Amino acid sequence: MENYEKLEKVGEGTYGKVYKARDKKTGRLVALKKTRLEMEEEGVPSTALREVSLLQMLSQSIYVVRLLCVEHIDKNGKPMLYLVFEFLDTDLKKYIDLHGRGNSGSPLPANTIKSFMYQLCKGVAHCHSHGVMHRDLKPQNLLVDKEKGLLKIADLGLGRAFTVPLKSYTHEIVTLWYRAPEVLLGASHYSIPVDIWSVGCIFAELSRKQPLFPGDSELQQLLHIFRLLGTPYEETWPGVSKLRDWHEYPQWQPQDISRAVPALDPSGVDLLSKMLVYDPSKRISAKMALHHPFFDDLDKSQF
Repeated sequence: MENYEKLEKVGEGTYGKVYKARDKKTGRLVALKKTRLEMEEEGVPSTALREVSLLQMLSQSIYVVRLLCVEHIDKNGKPMLYLVFEFLDTDLKKYIDLHGRGNSGSPLPANTIKSFMYQLCKGVAHCHSHGVMHRDLKPQNLLVDKEKGLLKIADLGLGRAFTVPLKSYTHEIVTLWYRAPEVLLGASHYSIPVDIWSVGCIFAELSRKQPLFPGDSELQQLLHIFRLLGTPYEETWPGVSKLRDWHEYPQWQPQDISRAVPALDPSGVDLLSKMLVYDPSKRISAKMALHHPFFDDLDKSQF
């Protein structure tokens, strides 16, 4: 680690501390992600190694934060893994805050929202095409290069080696706002559509500049969703009542989703409604989303 000069701690990620640092050889800024390993007798856990090699493969995409290298060090006999990523100065949450949350400040320009959403769908499609789901997509995990107008997915692939914790290790509750209903209802098998639900929640938030479903417990989270989209039942979502945490919920009728995102044009509302579908098998895929008419007037040559 003597090759890096630590500049400041920039955060506590879900999986460990994150530092901004400078690579002494090249002068470039990097993010050092320190992960604590539950060690096995033979050394680094194979799950962690698998995730890291996966990350290196996935970070060939410009829409995924680039993993530059991995440093394995022993600190007082305790093994540590440092993941060295390219450094980006801001994330999507800070970017939205910069423009003033809610009705204060100015709305995000429509073409910025469109560009960010297209890049997010590109990044998610790239991961899904390699059979990797993120499981914890949220604005804090999307890094933004303001100069270039780029959006990149971070904290990817760690979800399986280190299991997404319910509390971060600074003991804040990990947010449920972007979590798909099948996960909230305790589905034992879920797949890549969980990421599309999160993408839909992020899409709405870019337009509203405030979260769409800000629940503070799993039950509250579900009720937020049901109030807007209507309470699901077997006809709209086959198998829902068999899920582990299903109960009898108040019966709400679906609302007009466009009222929740008044700034979004009709094709944007159409794309959003295809992402926020209860039945995971009916949710639009990231790859299909890229061909949605919402993106027709985007200059795709830049991507």
